[in-house]
Amino acid sequence: MLYEENMPTMQNNDNIRNIAIIAHVDHGKTTLVDVMFRQSGVFRDNQAVDDRIMDSMDLERERGITIAAKNCSVRWKGVKINIVDTPGHADFGGEVERALSMVDGAVLLVDSSEGPLPQTRFVLKKALDASLPILVVVNKIDRADARPQEVLDEVYDLFIDLGADEDQLEFPVLYAIGRDGVASPVLEEPGTDLSCLFDLILERIPGPRFDPAAPFQMLVSDLGYSDYLGRLVIGKIKAGLLQEKADLLCIGENDQYSFRPTKVQAYEGMQLKDQAAVEMGDIVVMAGLNKVGIGDTICLKESPVRLKRIDVDEPTVSMRFTINTSPFAGREGKIVQSRKIKDRLEKEALTNVAIQVEESEDKDSMVVKGRGEFQLAIIIETMRREGFELGVGRPEVIYKKDGGKLLEPLEHVYVDCDESFMGVVTEKLSIRRGKLLNLVNNGSGRVRMEFSVPSRALIGYRDEFLTDTKGTGIMNSLFDGYGEYRGDFPTRFSGSLVCDRQGQAVPYALFNLEPRGRMFVRPGDAVYEGMIVGEHNRDNDIDINPCKEKKLTNMRASGKDEAIILTPVLPMTLEMALNFIRDDEMVEVTPQNIRLRKIELSAQKRHTMSARKKKVEGK
Repeated sequence: MLYEENMPTMQNNDNIRNIAIIAHVDHGKTTLVDVMFRQSGVFRDNQAVDDRIMDSMDLERERGITIAAKNCSVRWKGVKINIVDTPGHADFGGEVERALSMVDGAVLLVDSSEGPLPQTRFVLKKALDASLPILVVVNKIDRADARPQEVLDEVYDLFIDLGADEDQLEFPVLYAIGRDGVASPVLEEPGTDLSCLFDLILERIPGPRFDPAAPFQMLVSDLGYSDYLGRLVIGKIKAGLLQEKADLLCIGENDQYSFRPTKVQAYEGMQLKDQAAVEMGDIVVMAGLNKVGIGDTICLKESPVRLKRIDVDEPTVSMRFTINTSPFAGREGKIVQSRKIKDRLEKEALTNVAIQVEESEDKDSMVVKGRGEFQLAIIIETMRREGFELGVGRPEVIYKKDGGKLLEPLEHVYVDCDESFMGVVTEKLSIRRGKLLNLVNNGSGRVRMEFSVPSRALIGYRDEFLTDTKGTGIMNSLFDGYGEYRGDFPTRFSGSLVCDRQGQAVPYALFNLEPRGRMFVRPGDAVYEGMIVGEHNRDNDIDINPCKEKKLTNMRASGKDEAIILTPVLPMTLEMALNFIRDDEMVEVTPQNIRLRKIELSAQKRHTMSARKKKVEGK
């Protein structure tokens, strides 16, 4: 018989501290963890170590952001400090939520110039909702535009705005230069190392609380995979002692089964070390389970205990994944079968609590739901690098109905741009049904604006925003719940240049097509009927022939032929492609190329469908 978790007399394990490093993107989380490793003795003095060692994924290193939460540990004054490096982007909020389920406190990192930004608000709200004590570190105080005292006031305002209680408002503050590995409680007196941060963690972050009389309990917060050990289960021990050969029970959402772990490990620095037994409060990695999900409970077989599952915000964006049906299918990718694409997506859903995978009526396609188009783009890019070849449709927001009213997800958008661009940004967001909520102009030449904008309006707008602000604008958004549907608006003011035959693009044809619009293909690129090879200057689609060659005769030309000089083509990225396509278009993704195409490739069928639609609308 299962019994629910109760709250008996609790004790603290002072031998362990579990903390999360939370911050906005690019405020210095991973760099700070690097220095904590070096100063705590994880590495030898002469050991060669890469920078940003916690960003182990290729995509994380390329983009300079943390995508997946990762665990590690350091030791300070005999106490083991488990550190979880969390993502700072709201699209990876599921990673933040499950990471916070393993810790007892958090270090909030804030840039001394930029101050609290939207994702700072997002991750801090999650930490406050979990009733975690917070340490605030104002980072990068050596910046020329640093304003640490003003930023600290903004942090206090943010805590109050998020409903922090009195204990949480009494947070300690450190001023740091994470890159140099120094921190100090006094702004005027720079520190020499991070010892004050380590001491503050031991002093202000409590050890894990547990019931000494309770049997072994553990909540599954993360999943991994090893080629040698199979599926790995990661989580914090809530109570009791875990021994390697214990008879355990896994309690899922709808079922339960018994097992015996084949290996028990714990973090020592960046490495996992085998353990005969792991004490309460430590973060453990266990092998020996095949059927397990994030949020499941693991306990002793003779003492079953169900712990509260991890709550994750619902997804707001969906995207259709399908097999590649273009004429070039199977030429560039190793994995093209729908079954393998489905298995890969289901495997992703097992380790990523923020996405959901549903099988559509069409057996060759799957619907993937997530927090945002950026999160889904990361999944697509990862699959592409693994050798998959697939097609993906336009990102679509997930609507809800309430009493006959249609509800849509809304975003709270924060814009920081030059004063001269304020008009064009406001105009573009107003067209997309955005509402201006706040405007701050402190006379410095830059303005800060806040908007309430439908989530669907931001799909495809971010690149346009950078163009409108000449690359100097900063835009961040935060999910702001569901609101009443605000009406239709144009998603794109330009049409597509669609290829009408299969072949290779030639310079002569592209040169003569350039007045029609912006081209996406270069000379020599393979094209096929239905492939989108450019963006039309007008709002309608037209079929073109990029393979047309100059007719040659044996007559001497009266003038000499000039060398053809084409406008350089910007390489198409996955995010650009997803932002560009319309509802009747999709993206062909292969390990070597990203192509845009119409869902219906045949020009004749597309014209017939368009004529029928106009006839119906005319009636």
